[in-house]
Amino acid sequence: MKIAVCVKQVVSREWQLRVDESNTWIRDQDASYELNEPDAYALEEALRLKERHGGEVVVCSAGPARVSQVVREALARGADRALLVEDDRLVGADAFATASALAAALKDERCDLVLTGLQSDDSGFAQTGVVLAETLGLPHATIIMEVQVADGALRVKRELEGGWFQWIAMPMPAVLTIQSGINQLRYATLKGIMAAKKKDVKKVAAPDLAPQHEIVRLYFPEKAKATRLIDGAPADAAKELVRLLRDEARVIS
Repeated sequence: MKIAVCVKQVVSREWQLRVDESNTWIRDQDASYELNEPDAYALEEALRLKERHGGEVVVCSAGPARVSQVVREALARGADRALLVEDDRLVGADAFATASALAAALKDERCDLVLTGLQSDDSGFAQTGVVLAETLGLPHATIIMEVQVADGALRVKRELEGGWFQWIAMPMPAVLTIQSGINQLRYATLKGIMAAKKKDVKKVAAPDLAPQHEIVRLYFPEKAKATRLIDGAPADAAKELVRLLRDEARVIS
């Protein structure tokens, strides 16, 4: 059983974000980076499936040269080999461009499963896995909380709203986006870190990238405070307050 896991490098949650000079992305030259947490859960689920059913786990990532850091971390945790699409144009790329790059790396791998995290900790669009499935021409399911494999078919548990869950049967190959908390994460051991240095990391050329969205302006929420006084008798002022809350603030109906 061959399982591919798509991982992303994101800015560490402890780092204080700064907007760059163009006001279109964060200033990342002096940032610290880490493995996207939802992708870590996808990697852990892949490793557990390998332990139960055998096979290999191939980690795949796309981005600038620094992305090799999280690729090596995934190899240290237990992945067998890696595919890396290295291209500076993928910094801040949208889901379509990222999925196109990942699909280019995975198209000849013939994986039984492709796992991604539900969303990234930076942009949080939750679209890359779905677009990747469409690009590869594979069925997909999202927000997965449990994966069962038997007789070449899948049975997966999806998280719905309001505390409900849904079990669905799927064919393989397929793409699944994994929900955080599906399992207990493992961390790299010293033995795993040493072994990762000898594992193969294959660099794949990026395809023609055609982003489908443009960030016009990125900024921190602007704080504003305004006080409005309502004149008149108490009864009339109360009626006017209710009208303002309903028609302008829209906090009551």
